[in-house]
Amino acid sequence: MPEPFTLEGTHVRLEPLSAAHVPGLVEAASEDRSHYQWAYVPDGTEHMTAYVRDAMAKVASGAHVAFATVRRGRSRGEPDRVVGSTRFCEVAYWQWPPGARHQRAGVPDVVDIGFTFLAASAQRTQVNTEAKLLMMTHAFEVWQVHRVALQTDVRNKRSWAAIERIGGRLDGIMRADRPGADDTVRTSARFSIVAEEWPAVKTRLAASLASR
Repeated sequence: MPEPFTLEGTHVRLEPLSAAHVPGLVEAASEDRSHYQWAYVPDGTEHMTAYVRDAMAKVASGAHVAFATVRRGRSRGEPDRVVGSTRFCEVAYWQWPPGARHQRAGVPDVVDIGFTFLAASAQRTQVNTEAKLLMMTHAFEVWQVHRVALQTDVRNKRSWAAIERIGGRLDGIMRADRPGADDTVRTSARFSIVAEEWPAVKTRLAASLASR
């Protein structure tokens, strides 16, 4: 099970999610809820508290690594602000055959990035780009995972395009995959980036961040 850790960049800090983040997350999620058509984002203190409590239980089980997404103050005197949340999820440790050179201890073999939501004002900004760069850098260069996967509601064409833009390749369509945000049974599009592709993806993310 990974120990809690913080990932920090120029524009964003990803810090271990806790109950203390609930008020900031409630405020972030209330900005403009029309942005959450295809993904569940808790509305109000009661639902956000339950969401964070469930996330922390998954962290305790070793299945997830959950973060609060904190936008760093963009000018002197401007406070840092919680603008969302994200996670490593589907954290998997493979059991290799005895003597396999790939067998490691204490670090996952593959992970997903998911359960991501941002305040409307933080979407399509340096915050999201740098958060993805920080998470993938940790996954591929610290954990040395073989794959990072991402998925979205198959109807969410904006998210689909964004994942492809950073280099995610479509692995397939998962029918009747999970509850949809609109009380449907969701079909998901699943994408991945494998270790051999990471250098090119990193370059693409860094260039995108620099251009914003």
